[in-house]
Amino acid sequence: MFTGIIETLGTIQEIKKEKDNIHITINSSITAELKIDQSVAHNGICLTVVALKDNSYTVTAIDETIKKTNLGDWKINDSVNLERAMKLGDRLDGHIVQGHVDQTGTCIAVEETNGSWLFTFEYDDTLNNLTIEKGSITVNGVSLTVVNSKKNQFSVAIIPYTHEHTNFKNFEVGTKINLEFDVIGKYVAKLHSNR
Repeated sequence: MFTGIIETLGTIQEIKKEKDNIHITINSSITAELKIDQSVAHNGICLTVVALKDNSYTVTAIDETIKKTNLGDWKINDSVNLERAMKLGDRLDGHIVQGHVDQTGTCIAVEETNGSWLFTFEYDDTLNNLTIEKGSITVNGVSLTVVNSKKNQFSVAIIPYTHEHTNFKNFEVGTKINLEFDVIGKYVAKLHSNR
């Protein structure tokens, strides 16, 4: 379990394909604190550390993860948002995030609004996910509050700190992002689809 509060950015150093799997090596300031078998969220995708070397570590993604996320688009030197699993007893500053990406979305607008940014995303609503006005959403692993919720799109407001310390600063129109919808929103969507 995660909170959606990003700890740091990592930089992709190496990508190796092996059969249906992809091995990704990432350079990060938190590598020294990691251990083999530890779960780390990468742009909201929970992946297990399988190797450590110097300031880098390696994770492996299977075919299902690659198909459901933007991981297949990652390139050498890309920045990824990183968060280690939450500890019991810590404050839950974001919201409950599982690290299980529901689907991808696309950035359709970026608007600077006098010191902050408004990002608008579009997603395929036929997959029965939905956003709720003022509810929670995870975009590339970042816990955010939904504004302007519509049938297949929503917006989020980004403060300067979040813009600077996550890969939101690299988003532009057309950027493909990972979405994990709020657990409560998933429940509401399930109820709605069963009518």
